[in-house]
Amino acid sequence: MNNADAIAPAFSPLADTQRVRLIFCLIGACVMATVLTAFAGATLQDPDTWWHVKVGLDVLANGTFPTADTYSYTFAGQPWIAKEWLGQVLLALAFSAGGWNGVAALIIGTICLAVFLLGWFLSAELKPILAVALAFAAAFLISPIYTTRPHIFTLPIIVVWTAMLFRAAQDEKAPSLWLLALVVLWANLHATFTLSFIIAAFAGLDLLARVGLSKPALLAKWVVFGLLCPLVSLLNPYGVKAILATLTVAYGNEAVPLILEWRPFNAQEELLQEAVMLLALFGLLTSRLRIGWAKALFVIFTLHVYLSHLRFIYLFFLLVPLVVAVEVGRQYPALSASAWLAERRDGLERFLAGRFYTLCGAVAVLVIGAVSILGSTYQVAPSPKTSANGALAFARDHHLSGNVMNSYNFGGTLIFHGIKTYIDGRTDQLFLNGFTKADEATGHSDGKPLLEAQLKKYAIGWALLTADDTRIPFFTELGWKRAYADDYAVIYLPGA
Repeated sequence: MNNADAIAPAFSPLADTQRVRLIFCLIGACVMATVLTAFAGATLQDPDTWWHVKVGLDVLANGTFPTADTYSYTFAGQPWIAKEWLGQVLLALAFSAGGWNGVAALIIGTICLAVFLLGWFLSAELKPILAVALAFAAAFLISPIYTTRPHIFTLPIIVVWTAMLFRAAQDEKAPSLWLLALVVLWANLHATFTLSFIIAAFAGLDLLARVGLSKPALLAKWVVFGLLCPLVSLLNPYGVKAILATLTVAYGNEAVPLILEWRPFNAQEELLQEAVMLLALFGLLTSRLRIGWAKALFVIFTLHVYLSHLRFIYLFFLLVPLVVAVEVGRQYPALSASAWLAERRDGLERFLAGRFYTLCGAVAVLVIGAVSILGSTYQVAPSPKTSANGALAFARDHHLSGNVMNSYNFGGTLIFHGIKTYIDGRTDQLFLNGFTKADEATGHSDGKPLLEAQLKKYAIGWALLTADDTRIPFFTELGWKRAYADDYAVIYLPGA
């Protein structure tokens, strides 16, 4: 009796196809974990990482949620809420458990969960190997947003939310009320929870496009669900303030045009993403694929938001495949999951199905091994471009005191180390009313008088600047002395 015969009696088509799907998705997530672990330090490059961890640590230590700024001296006491408190607490717990390695492991694990879920939902409509390949490609395309910030925790949520709502619309069913729990979780993790309302509205439009007004009871259930979304999102420590804080950014404030992630798409800098979008457009124009007007509007919306603000790259590359996969499967049967189900499992798939538990155990061992490596032998740390470790050590050793004027990228590390900032990454709520524009203007060619005025207005005692800060020549011209310098940071002190 050969191996195939030995496996055949235990072969259950329905159960084994699910196992094959699961194994393919796990393999995709493991490959992603391997790649991300090799570049784990890259997830700690964002200057905001520092203050997100610090806010989480403070929430845990104090047992309260901040309502006023205590981290800067320029806006001290002004209204400020930690609207992403749960994401910040998760980062703080990871930091407390494993330092920066623990933080990186948490971020990598969350990304891999999103890849797994994306592959799982896509494989319900498309052949598993194609679904996992698409999931991996999408994850690679959105890699610019892989930073240690609370938005990462929303990636698995937005995948589940979008997939389940559009599936309900496709099946002409009411959305499950348990999905509202995702809105509550999302509202406490990150400010983008208002996107849940918009996605639900597009899924509702897709249902309307399918049934028209022929099922008023069903449409009524969708309307009620849509109204419940913003209502349950109020289940956070700040209630409606969280939504209002989000809207101040959504409609743009003075800081938005000055921050890289909020800038519009630049084809010269995003060559791969442009190529993929053009290829997708070419395929759409030359194929027979029809997705309906509601889904077409959704594609246009996600593309518009991405082209307007780089940070929303994931809306297009993650969600569009989820939404159009069912149409691809139906109109191109050779690519569909149903065609794959009708096929006789090939040797590889039978091998995977027959050794399901062994392979799951191997995956678990690999995950534990990766965590062990990341937690011990392979040490990661935030970028020296944001940490200013040498400069801050110099400041401590020389007992520098007084208000510090810092470059934007050093705001996070100052908060983390308990030094009140001049400016930092919380520009969604603070450093407005002309402050951020004035700070940016001090670095222009004619900015020296404005810089001098700011130094006097805020009684600046010392300056911590990035090595490429355009204001550095002005400090010299104003009589300030360079007290410290390395490849990443410089410190200036007032002249005698």
